[in-house]
Amino acid sequence: MRILFVTNPFRSHLYVQVPMAWALRNAGHEVCIAGPPDMADVIASTGLPGVSIGEMLVLEEKVMQVPPIEGATGPADPRGQRTGKSVQTDFGWGDPYIEFKDLISGVRGVFYPDSTVDDLVSFARTWRPDLVITDPTALPGAVAARAVGAAHARMLFTVDRLAQLRAACRDRLESEGDPLRDWLQPLMERVGSEFDESAAVGQWTLSPMPLYVWRPQGVHYVPMRNVPFNGPATTPKWVYEEPTRRRVCMTLGISHRDANIEGTSASATELFDAIADLDLDVIATFNAKQLESVPKLPDNVRTVDFVPLNALLPSCSAIVHEGGCGTFASAIEHAVPQVIVPNDFKVEKWWGSVAMANAAESRGAGVYAVNAGSLTADVLRDSLKLVLEDPSYAANAAQLRTEVRSMPSPNDVVPVLEKLTAEYRTSRP
Repeated sequence: MRILFVTNPFRSHLYVQVPMAWALRNAGHEVCIAGPPDMADVIASTGLPGVSIGEMLVLEEKVMQVPPIEGATGPADPRGQRTGKSVQTDFGWGDPYIEFKDLISGVRGVFYPDSTVDDLVSFARTWRPDLVITDPTALPGAVAARAVGAAHARMLFTVDRLAQLRAACRDRLESEGDPLRDWLQPLMERVGSEFDESAAVGQWTLSPMPLYVWRPQGVHYVPMRNVPFNGPATTPKWVYEEPTRRRVCMTLGISHRDANIEGTSASATELFDAIADLDLDVIATFNAKQLESVPKLPDNVRTVDFVPLNALLPSCSAIVHEGGCGTFASAIEHAVPQVIVPNDFKVEKWWGSVAMANAAESRGAGVYAVNAGSLTADVLRDSLKLVLEDPSYAANAAQLRTEVRSMPSPNDVVPVLEKLTAEYRTSRP
């Protein structure tokens, strides 16, 4: 069969899809990845066929052109103000309906202008996939699937934010209007179909999140193991050398290098101040922009713009990160205790960094240090010393690795996708 993956312009989103795409290709199926021209070189570097849809996004400019809906960030989190921490399931603050409207406005205005949607549908009609697998916010992928009678699935890269928001404001979608329906219904009618809930959440959803990471109810999830893919890179030889003292990785991820998104990430200065006097070998995967505010690097810190975590983490005793899905998965894969400092970016609480911090801490495999806006060197130092000095964190991290390795691999999931595609695919002209 033919499978069309639809990705958004973030490398980390694409990288979650790659192992599943290769599993399908290795099973003999045809695979193609559709994304904006901005992603053409990144898609090509995966070794999989790709096609560009729409015009160049120039993401930073697009984000500035689509201002947030007033009130979308909600009031301050009262629990976070008291403790510096949040909880993914908290809906007692903020307005999920306004945030949902903001999400749809942003996705439509930044990622999917009408010309891009038309290009995606046109390519689907040319290539005629049997199954369309979309990034969870690549929402017009549902229209392309309906146009050719293909089955439609989503593939999460983190917590199911869209389903969470829809569930939280379900009554208001009926009484005050559904911005997603308002957008997709005319597009569906143009291809001879109708909007329904599967247009929003897929006919099923591939979920590469461990079962202890929170997810909303009412969605057909197909669990699978997240096999971390870090992208192409040349790994320096020192990564494989045995460190002379305990090694700690510090990273702020790669997603927010790709666009200027409103909010606060952890301060590099605070991070380095926290470890300057500790007997550690610290590897910080920061680029030049992230290091601009740092007056002087501590002697125990080595910086590198990028190094594959799959190569680095086997030698690490702990990792400090922002709660990104790929980093979280890599830490679990290599049984590395985690210290998580979730970003305070606009509506970031729904994207999962908080949920992953909650999960790691609840399972005793890491510490939710504090939200980025409340970070101090003392808080981070205490958190890091705790996971390094208390052996239970390493033991619990090893247990999480055992659990995640028991989940179905992408290869195991291929027969499931074949069966579901046969069930949901329809015949269309």
